[in-house]
Amino acid sequence: MFIHKIDESVSLRLIELNDATRIYELTDESRHYLKEWLPWLNSTTQVEDTEKFIKGCLKGYAENISLTTVILLNGVIVGVAGFNTIDWSNKIVYIGYWLGEEYQGKGIMTKVAKALTNYAIHTLMLNKVEIRAAVHNYKSRSVPERLGFKYEATIRQAEWLYDHYVDHAVYGVLADEWKELV
Repeated sequence: MFIHKIDESVSLRLIELNDATRIYELTDESRHYLKEWLPWLNSTTQVEDTEKFIKGCLKGYAENISLTTVILLNGVIVGVAGFNTIDWSNKIVYIGYWLGEEYQGKGIMTKVAKALTNYAIHTLMLNKVEIRAAVHNYKSRSVPERLGFKYEATIRQAEWLYDHYVDHAVYGVLADEWKELV
C-alpha cells in the first residue's frame, strides 16, 4: 500500500474502496464550493458514484498509469490528490487535487503537491511534473506558483464546466529545476 507521511499532521495514502463513504460525504458537504471548478459534481450524487470512481483509480494504479491518494489530516480524509496520468514514455506526470472547503487556506495542498512532486522526480525518476488549473481558479494556481513551477501556457477552452468552457493555466517543473528548488 502506498502511504507517505508529509509531516506530523498531513499524510497521503493510496485510495481504498472503503474510503467511499467519507469521500462522498466530504464531496457532498463541499458540493457548492467544489462545483465552481470541478466538472464531476453533477455525476456524483450517491456513494456508489464514488465507489465507481475509486475502482477506476485502483485500476489505473494497478496498470501503473495513475496514482490517486486520499489526503489525511490527523488521520481524517480531507481531500484527494495524485497523478491523474503518468506518461512513462515522456516521463511526465500530471497532478490533480481537491480539498474539502473547511480545509482550504491551511497550506495542506502546497505540502501535498510538494510531496507528490518529490515522489515523481526522486522515486519514479520522471522528468517533468505538470499542474493545470482554470485560469480564474487563483487558489489552485497559487499551489504550483508557491512551489516554483513555471507558468508555461494557457490552453483555451480546455474544459467544459457545466454550461461554459474555462481556459487552463499550465504550470510545469523539470527534474533539474526541482532539484535546485528543494
